[in-house]
Amino acid sequence: MKEIAVSARQISASMQNNAILHGIDLDLPQGRWTSVVGPNGAGKSTLLKALAGLLRHARVQGQVALLGRPLAEIPARERARQLAWMGQNESAAEDLPAYDIAMLGRLPHRPWMAPPSSADHAAVQAALRTTQAWDWRDRPLSQLSGGERQRVLLARALAVQASVTFMDEPLANLDPPHQTDWLHTVRSLVAAGGTVVSVLHEISIALQADDMLVMAAGRIAHHGPCQDGATHAALEQVFERRIQVRQIDGMWMALPRV
Repeated sequence: MKEIAVSARQISASMQNNAILHGIDLDLPQGRWTSVVGPNGAGKSTLLKALAGLLRHARVQGQVALLGRPLAEIPARERARQLAWMGQNESAAEDLPAYDIAMLGRLPHRPWMAPPSSADHAAVQAALRTTQAWDWRDRPLSQLSGGERQRVLLARALAVQASVTFMDEPLANLDPPHQTDWLHTVRSLVAAGGTVVSVLHEISIALQADDMLVMAAGRIAHHGPCQDGATHAALEQVFERRIQVRQIDGMWMALPRV
């Protein structure tokens, strides 16, 4: 049995007296990719932030453990080395070149005010090449398109070289070929023993994960392998049977129900 990368017990969250998450219990195994899906307002992004300890403006209850340790007891720098984060609509220094943005992922590995080491430069170069962002490494973020910017932010997350990587809507602004590249990147991370958890609106890509977490109204409607019929049934149900899961050329896909 695989070790647990992230566990949650009775996680609830509310904001301005509005309940968003309701008593969630969850175990995410190491070395697997879990996709988190559900309709708008299901609490997907809120759950991911709660698991990462990033809910700043919400009242959160419950316990989260990262790699077997209570999240609240892990020092911030150590947590940043173990858990990489890529959020949606993230702000960044627009005047910094792409290389320096990716280098921010190495900050948890460096002593305060220390210059980047050769290992830092190697990690950043590898990350930018993986996301095919190396060619514009010297261009400021403000001069990049939405898709190019997204690939640089992904490189920043990859440069951390963390055991666990959280991504909230990482495919935003990416065209289909680069969505496929992202899929291969995630598969490589998992093959190397990493754990990936991603919130996705692209259901057909989410179905390529190892496991799927289906959410509805701030609760977990289903958690199971992407290949299982029970997962497909739960997925169709939370989307009010407006989609259907079918296998095409050996891959599970979500199609409109007509």
